[in-house]
Amino acid sequence: MTAGATFEHHLDRVPDQSPPLSVLGRWAARCYDHRRTVLVVWILLIIGVTAISQVIGTRFQNDFTAGNTPSQQAANILASRFPARSGDTADVVFHAATPITSAANRATIARVVRRLDPLPHVVSVTSPFSPDAAHQVAGSGHIAYAIVQFDTTSDRLPATSVNAVIATAEAADRHGFDVALGGNPIASVITAAPGPSEGIGITAAILIMLLAFGSVVAMGLPIITALFGLGIGIALLELVTHLLVVPTFAPEMAAMIGIGVGIDYALFIATRYRQGLFEGRGPRHAVIVSLMTSGRSVLFAGTTVVISLFGLFLIGQAYMIGVATACIVAVLLVLLAALTLLPALLGFAGEAIDKLHLPGLLQSGGPPAPDGFWFRWSRFIQKRAWITGTVAALVLVLLALPLFSIRLAFTDAGNDPPSLTTRQAYDLLAQGFGPGFNGPLVVAVAMPGPTASSTVGHLRAAIAVTPGVAYVVPPHYNASKSGAVLVAYPTTSPQAAATQSLVRRLRTDVIPRVVSGTRVDAQVGGETAVSIDAASFLGSRLLLVIGAVLVLSFLFLMAVFRSVALPLKAVIMNLLSVGAAYGVIVAVFQWGWLGSVVGIGHTGPIDPWIPVTMFTILFGLSMDYEVFLLSRIREGWLHTGDNSLAVADGLAVTGRIITAAAAIMFCVFASFVIKDPLHILKVFGLGLAVAVAVDVTLVRMVLVPSLMELLGTRNWWMPRRLARVLPSLGLEARLPPVRGAAAAGATSA
Repeated sequence: MTAGATFEHHLDRVPDQSPPLSVLGRWAARCYDHRRTVLVVWILLIIGVTAISQVIGTRFQNDFTAGNTPSQQAANILASRFPARSGDTADVVFHAATPITSAANRATIARVVRRLDPLPHVVSVTSPFSPDAAHQVAGSGHIAYAIVQFDTTSDRLPATSVNAVIATAEAADRHGFDVALGGNPIASVITAAPGPSEGIGITAAILIMLLAFGSVVAMGLPIITALFGLGIGIALLELVTHLLVVPTFAPEMAAMIGIGVGIDYALFIATRYRQGLFEGRGPRHAVIVSLMTSGRSVLFAGTTVVISLFGLFLIGQAYMIGVATACIVAVLLVLLAALTLLPALLGFAGEAIDKLHLPGLLQSGGPPAPDGFWFRWSRFIQKRAWITGTVAALVLVLLALPLFSIRLAFTDAGNDPPSLTTRQAYDLLAQGFGPGFNGPLVVAVAMPGPTASSTVGHLRAAIAVTPGVAYVVPPHYNASKSGAVLVAYPTTSPQAAATQSLVRRLRTDVIPRVVSGTRVDAQVGGETAVSIDAASFLGSRLLLVIGAVLVLSFLFLMAVFRSVALPLKAVIMNLLSVGAAYGVIVAVFQWGWLGSVVGIGHTGPIDPWIPVTMFTILFGLSMDYEVFLLSRIREGWLHTGDNSLAVADGLAVTGRIITAAAAIMFCVFASFVIKDPLHILKVFGLGLAVAVAVDVTLVRMVLVPSLMELLGTRNWWMPRRLARVLPSLGLEARLPPVRGAAAAGATSA
């Protein structure tokens, strides 16, 4: 090493004293200097937390109840007057090639019933041939079902007990005699095996970053960082299932969000590190500057996503808190990895980050050319601001139009993959008895005494003749004749709009007309009614969550950019992009457009938790790009005072990196549409993918430059009184100086 090189190396090891390093700068220096310790700690964490989660196990719960609804009141009546029937039920469906009533088939079914009856948490098993059975043998003579009554609800049933029921019943399955199981208890433990979605998303990210960087090392570091954070996040989530109600699909949702934002965050920081090397900074200085600039934006972006997800807590439902917690854990862990593990890995890579590059693809870490594509594109849009802005807005509105016909309801087992026993049971029941037998309505009746039996009889007769009811089981009374249970089977499936209308008609017209003045209380419950009530409750809370997130985001962005127009513009454009995503998922999954492309079995409503969850996530993600772009535009505005030039320069500097980051996230989300077997993740993945694509094309590339050009200096207007009382949260950072001849070309990010 030469004397000059030794001197430069020494300078790179000594922190600059003027200006002093920020908290993130000092943190970056520590992670760089102690990179071996940081790496070892992360390795020990991922091994330790994963091992603990494997030992303790998981307790996922699909509990979608919603407060003191009519279905909950029905459950309360059952719990007080029919303790043995207050739990959930499961169906064991038999399908035989020969008549189901043959001696051999009856003997097989009887053997299954005898073996199921003594299992833990099983209260009773009603055979299709039992004297108490009602309409449990199909008219075709080849399908029948038994009803397994559990002693508690699905969310409280141990998975081992449900699995014992499944294994015992399926032991009778043989050629010519099929056995399938359905119902909430079964669905709580039976889920589709994860598809190759994560692998496809990561493969796409590798290819995109190879094109963006041209270097294998530069490509690999963000992916390694994201996988470390996500690995620990998923393991922690499995531990959280013992504390919160976490649905079975939560891990894949967390993986979807975690991979997308994790790679993006690490990509921003790694890109700024390479720019630091290009500016002439040593590896240590480049790491410090990358966290003081891009790291600061990443911290803000991750915090925004987490704050948006906390909006789900406003719904006040246990399972929504579980979904939000799953995503928050994933985002926080990948964010922590980007701010700790990545600086350490960059320390190991040093100036060799561009080694192992692909011939002809290596991208310089320097700023874009003054007359590059993004600058010329911005100027093209700005010169035609009225036309381009209007066209982009109209496209977004057109995409959002199907939203006005959205129908919110929980999808049923008919949307499960055909390989699952729940889907097979659903299809067999629909084939043998009609789709409504997959979601019976349980009418729980509280009676003042035995004299009210006649009222119950009238109630059964009134329900039986109600349009949309296929069959009503004779009433079952408790010993004291203080309660009765009626089971009504609709003619339509649990997720059908007609079933929702039927439940509403029974509650508001049929039942009140019969029980009025009798002191009889009758409530419609059961799994289907619970889902309808939960969907109605979530739909009523959607505007509350959206309003809270919009107001907080608007105030937060005002404090960051010291402007009224920019936050308002951001809020409106984010609403348009989210509306477009909603419109597309309605057109595809509710209307059936392009259904064969995304592999949906049949059309249906949109699960009510999806729009509200999607909004909080998308609003946070879109703010990532908003902050990254507007911070560069504001920097140019403060430096030149030329709004038009600041917009063009900001888009030129951030265009390539935002496009690469959005392309990665799009591929991650879209992979769940193509390859994931779970219907709800297909819906969620498509919505997120569309929103990201719209956000990075129509919004960032067209609407932002158009509107900011039209607003001119009004972009930066803020009332003086408001400016005095509102705290300043600007993203500008004072950077350590660049040593050497390259200092003249240094820029901030």
